[in-house]
Amino acid sequence: MEDKGRILVVEDERDMLIGLQKILSKQGHSVETAETGSEGLKKVKNSFFDVVITDLKMPGIDGIELLRKVKEASSETIVIVITGYGTVESAVEAMKLGAYDYINKPFDAEHIRMIVRKAVRQISLTNENRYLKEQIKEAKDFQNIIGNSRKMQDVFRVADHVSITNTTVLILGESGTGKELLARYIHYNSPRKDKVFVPVNCSALTETLLESELFGHEKGSFTGAISTKRGLVEIASGGTFFFDEIGDVSPPIQGKLLRVLQEREFMRVGGTDTINADIRLIAATNKNLEQCIKERTFREDLYYRLNVVSVTLPPLRERKDDIPLLAQFFLKRFNKKLGKRINEIPRDVLAALMGYDWPGNVRELENVMERAVVLTTGDDLEVSRLPDKLLQARVDSGPVFRGVSYKDAKQQVVDSFSKEYAERLLLMNEGNVSQAAQQAGMDGANFRRLMRKYNLRAEEHKWKRPGQE
Repeated sequence: MEDKGRILVVEDERDMLIGLQKILSKQGHSVETAETGSEGLKKVKNSFFDVVITDLKMPGIDGIELLRKVKEASSETIVIVITGYGTVESAVEAMKLGAYDYINKPFDAEHIRMIVRKAVRQISLTNENRYLKEQIKEAKDFQNIIGNSRKMQDVFRVADHVSITNTTVLILGESGTGKELLARYIHYNSPRKDKVFVPVNCSALTETLLESELFGHEKGSFTGAISTKRGLVEIASGGTFFFDEIGDVSPPIQGKLLRVLQEREFMRVGGTDTINADIRLIAATNKNLEQCIKERTFREDLYYRLNVVSVTLPPLRERKDDIPLLAQFFLKRFNKKLGKRINEIPRDVLAALMGYDWPGNVRELENVMERAVVLTTGDDLEVSRLPDKLLQARVDSGPVFRGVSYKDAKQQVVDSFSKEYAERLLLMNEGNVSQAAQQAGMDGANFRRLMRKYNLRAEEHKWKRPGQE
C-alpha cells in the first residue's frame, strides 16, 4: 500500500498552484496551499506537514528563506524547491540548507509524483525506525523491572530460552497480567527484534472484520472493498505477530490460522494467490483452551500447533513481592509523563498496595498509580489519594474468627502480624537481613528463624529506587 502524506504547496503562480494540488490530491495525499511565503510559514507553524513544496522566487519571503524557517520549525519536514529561474548557486544553497530536491520548471506530472512518493516514503520509514527504537528501548527498560519474584523469574527463564528461536509460544494468564508485555519481551530479545511487532486483539473485532484485518482483501471482494488491502499477517512479514485473546476466535478463522502455522502461507479475502507468511507467532488467552476443546469451541489441532511452548503469567496476588518494583516503575513513568517530581512511596502507601488482592492485576496497579500521581500535590505519594477499595482491603484483610477458639484466634493474629511485620522490615531494608533484625530489636539468628517459619526470602524483597541501576 502506497504511503500518503500531508503536503503544503507554496506557489505564487495560481495556475501552477492549482495544478500541483490536483496532481498530488489524485495520488491520495492531503494537500494544502499557500500563495505567499508568509502564508506558507504561518501554516507550517500551526500544523505539521510531511512535505513542503515551495517556489524559489516569490515576493516577500522567498523559497530559500521559507526553507530555512521550515527546517527551524520542524527538522523532520521534507522541503522540495521548484523554480523557473534555476541557477547552480541557488541549487547549492538550497541543498546546503537541507532541501530534499531542487526541480526546474517545466516538469511533468509523473516526475513530481515520483519525487513526492519517495519523500513521503522516506518520512514513513523514518517514523517506523523511530517507533522500533522507542519500542526496543521501552522493552529493555521494562524487562529489568517487571518482576524479581520467584514465579516471574521462572517465567523469564522460559522466555529467555524460547526467544532465540522461531518457536510458536502460547502465553496464558488472567486479564491484566501483562501478556502483551511478555510477548514484546520475547520479540525484542529474538533475532527478529529489528523487524516489526504486530499485535491484534481478537475480541475487539467482529469475525468479518477480523478476517479482513488478519489476511487482507482484494479489491471488490465485498461491499466497501474499494481497493486491495494488505492484512496484518502480511505486514508482520519478517517480524512477530501477536495474537491476543485467541480463545475468542471463531472456528472458521481458527482454520485459516491453522493453515498459516502448518503451511506458512495464506490468501487474502477474495484472492486466489497464496502469500508467504514469514512470521513468528505468539498467541495469548485468559481462557482454558483445553476446556474450550471439550466444549467444541476451539480446534484441538490448532491448540497443539499453538502449545509448542506455553508460559503462564501468575496473577499479581500470587507475586506480591513484585508490587514495590512495579509501583516504583509506574511512579517513574507517570512522573515523566505528568511532569511531577514525586520522590518516594511512603510505608503506609506501600502497605495499602501490598494488602490488596488486585483482581485487575498489573493493569489495575498501573491505573491506581497514575491516579495517585495525578492527585498528589506534595513530594511523596499520599495514601489518601488511593481508591477507597484499597484502604478498605486493609481493614478487611485480618483473620476470620467465626467458629475459632480464643487460643486459635490469638495465634492467627500473632502469625498474621509477625509475617507482615517481617515482610515490611525486609522491604524497608531492601532485603538486608542484618539491618531488618537490628530494626526489630532481634539478633540475626532469631530473625532468620522467623523468616524460615513464614517462608520469607531476602532476595525476593529487594527493589530498586527510581534511578538506581
